[in-house]
Amino acid sequence: MSEIRRAAITGWPVVHSRSPLVHGYWLKKHGLEGEYGRQAVEPEGALDFYKDFANSGLIGGNVTIPHKETAAQACDHLDEAAQAMGAVNTLWVDEKGALNGANTDWIGFLGNLDQYAPGWDKAVETALVLGAGGAARAVIYSLLKRGIKTVHIFNRTISNAQKLADEFGTGTIAHSLDELGEKLGTADLLVNTTSLGMTGKPPLEIDLENLPKSAIVTDAIYVPLKTELLKQAEARGNRIVDGLGMLLHQAVPGFERWFGVRPQVDEALRQVILDDLEANG
Repeated sequence: MSEIRRAAITGWPVVHSRSPLVHGYWLKKHGLEGEYGRQAVEPEGALDFYKDFANSGLIGGNVTIPHKETAAQACDHLDEAAQAMGAVNTLWVDEKGALNGANTDWIGFLGNLDQYAPGWDKAVETALVLGAGGAARAVIYSLLKRGIKTVHIFNRTISNAQKLADEFGTGTIAHSLDELGEKLGTADLLVNTTSLGMTGKPPLEIDLENLPKSAIVTDAIYVPLKTELLKQAEARGNRIVDGLGMLLHQAVPGFERWFGVRPQVDEALRQVILDDLEANG
């Protein structure tokens, strides 16, 4: 008798995570016998939990804040992206009982742009990234992997932007957020990775006057789905891509690893999440 394969989102807190909706949709769509739930992991015991993950009853799972770095420390093997970022968001236990970690946030970012702005990378040589946290790291990594020549990183604390530029090296340049206005004119792609503009957070105060009309604008935030940045960009004729697809596409490799089927990000899945956002905020 085969045991049901169980995976979960782990972090603190996880009660509002929409990952169970995503994976639950795919399990049902493909008629697979499996479970994907939520497992809250208190920060004090996080390292021990991930070190003993093989005995948790889970075959794998996702990791959300604040445990992405802690989980990476506990892994026996890390993929290239996880090594570069020092953080994981996807885990699986292999046949030898070893804990493997991957970072698929960069796959989510590229998958979202590829789906909703196909061919974008052929027209982008210069990208401007706002923020210097974990999401920025994933975005910068993805842009360089895709061959984007120049990535400007803007952050209120320039030392944090400089740290990322030092890590990623050639093609990345750090700036204070105050310099954004004068650099906007060079942008083919503008990406917000900060929490500014998210529901319940301060607004992202930015004037897009100097931004070329040909530039694509995208936001890692998906609550609200269309941020003020995206509204402003759309009103002046820029192509926009919201942040929801990044959440959906980053989930694909994990599902395939745990349940043996490579799922598709389709409009029906997107609608499931949109309905939940409307109902629960």
